[in-house]
Amino acid sequence: MTEGSISKNLIGFAIPLFLGQVLQQLYNVVDSVVVGQVLGKEALAAVSTTGSLIFLMVGFINGLFMGSSVIIGKRFGAKDENGVKIAVHTGITFAFFAGIALTVVGFFATPYILMLMGTPEDVLPNSTLYFKIFFLGGVGNVMYNACCGIFQAVGDSKRPLFYLMISTVVNTVLDITFVKYLGTGIGGAAAATVIAQLVSALLAFYKLTKVDGPNRIIISELKIDGPTLSKELSIGLPTGIQNSVIAIGNVVVQSNINAFGSEAMAGCGSYFKIEGFVFIPITCMTMAITTFTSQNLGAGQYDRVKKGSIVGTLISASCAEIIGAITFVFAPIFLLAFQNDPNVLAIGTLQARTESLFYFLLASSHALAGLYRGAGKTVVPMFVMLSSWCLLRITYITITVHFIPVINVIFWAYPLTWSVSTIIFIIYYFKANWMRPSINLE
Repeated sequence: MTEGSISKNLIGFAIPLFLGQVLQQLYNVVDSVVVGQVLGKEALAAVSTTGSLIFLMVGFINGLFMGSSVIIGKRFGAKDENGVKIAVHTGITFAFFAGIALTVVGFFATPYILMLMGTPEDVLPNSTLYFKIFFLGGVGNVMYNACCGIFQAVGDSKRPLFYLMISTVVNTVLDITFVKYLGTGIGGAAAATVIAQLVSALLAFYKLTKVDGPNRIIISELKIDGPTLSKELSIGLPTGIQNSVIAIGNVVVQSNINAFGSEAMAGCGSYFKIEGFVFIPITCMTMAITTFTSQNLGAGQYDRVKKGSIVGTLISASCAEIIGAITFVFAPIFLLAFQNDPNVLAIGTLQARTESLFYFLLASSHALAGLYRGAGKTVVPMFVMLSSWCLLRITYITITVHFIPVINVIFWAYPLTWSVSTIIFIIYYFKANWMRPSINLE
């Protein structure tokens, strides 16, 4: 990442991530397709409530590991092999305990959070069952993401793709077997996801014990180094808080959607599955920009960082807008994969056609946030996204829906808040000295 063509480096790093994220997104899509087609729209509504709550719980912990990836990337760029080794072992050890905490909290808190979300009575039992089983796999989920973060921090985005391909096949086969042929219902769909995530975590962890290089895991040396963990959390904690608070905002949005009934839940849930694929190229380019920035700052190549920020943002925004145009035109066809109920399709199509042509704003915000995180400025995207994607979004929806009780009001909240965050990030880019790290990453 520190030598050669910037665009080739970014795209070459992002492509394996893209393929991996497509496969990972298939986890949720397969669940929704199988559940929606086999068990009906009420069951689909139950699964559709999962996104916001899962991101609330998992997003915080995975956000913490952003700090680990940034520090590993910067030390790797600076050729500090011992520093990389310490950061890797600290991150993995912390991930294991964080995964246990996620399992316990997620399992016991699920029913209360779902009730606070105003989940309808006919959906609540299935939603509760799905979540409880899902969170039993908390350790596998967190460990896989932590291992992937290590691979990506040193510029390797190909190995995680291979393991994810295997786990996706496992998830698909088990989903169909459990739900369609064994009649296990929603619980079987959740169990299939948990098993598949555990497989990917074990494969990624095992490979890290065999690689040659400073990112190799030696089991006997797994321990937490206090100063390193402190630095990782200093960078990762703002991202974790940002993820969770935005997720809380999404839970509030989901609660407003729930108020329109199970058809609205199913329609919006189906759209969000489609939108998940939109996020893939955006997320991948964001991760590429973060890794590129941390490694090049570690190598002291500031001009290269600035050029990379422009190239990466333009690539991400362009790809997002092309996908947005495709989504706008073909949304009704895509949504048929989940449900053929006319009311469900109408709501999903309305949301898709309200938001899709503004995806370039979403991509620009994420790309610039990834840039600042790679520079160690994680507090900046935290505050920008909390103020716009959480506070502004909730305020707008709460007030406007009260006076105009139509579901399209909720959909317009997204383009509005994406616009605000993008403008703030651009102003910060030109006005602040963002290439100077907030803390010592050495």
